[in-house]
Amino acid sequence: MISRDSVLAWLTEYRRVLGENKEYLTALDSAIGDADHGINMDRGFGAVMAKLPAVATSDIGTILKTVGMTLVSTVGGAGGPLYGTFFMRAGAALANKTELTAQDLLTALEAGLDGVQQRGKATTGEKTMVDALTPARDAMQAALQNGNDVGEALRAATAAAEAGMKATIPMLATKGRASYLGERSIGHQDPGATSSYLLLKTMTEILGA
Repeated sequence: MISRDSVLAWLTEYRRVLGENKEYLTALDSAIGDADHGINMDRGFGAVMAKLPAVATSDIGTILKTVGMTLVSTVGGAGGPLYGTFFMRAGAALANKTELTAQDLLTALEAGLDGVQQRGKATTGEKTMVDALTPARDAMQAALQNGNDVGEALRAATAAAEAGMKATIPMLATKGRASYLGERSIGHQDPGATSSYLLLKTMTEILGA
């Protein structure tokens, strides 16, 4: 089982990784967006860290919903509403839980992805974070169906997210700010898919150890 403290440790590690990759994510966004994805995500999770102590003894659903609401209110651009929706939907799916099974993690990932797709009206192949999250969800589902443990399932999800992230490079963007560039969006890795991969990577390192 995955404890509430482990979930808090994962969020804390993701905030550290975002800080470490702030300039990288912003550089990716400068090519096809508003050049602010890394800055915005780093600021948003800085605000999250300030809010977490007040909910540190709450259930995991409340913690994740707090993350989502904080991101919506502090992150500009598309990242705030999309990541905010991801965490709020994941939190709603985990309401009243103080520890999680591997299946709970999959349920949260599915709920978060559904929220992102509804909010962003995006599907795979459009050069967005959905291109990393969808294969991650599918890989995790397949791993659990095959009887793999949570660590193996998370590693499969992370590998699929990484492949999905890299697959955005040759794509033509048809959603979001990048779509305004048309053919010029081809050849650039999507920043949202990249931050989504980092989300899964840190989840694997902390929750799948």
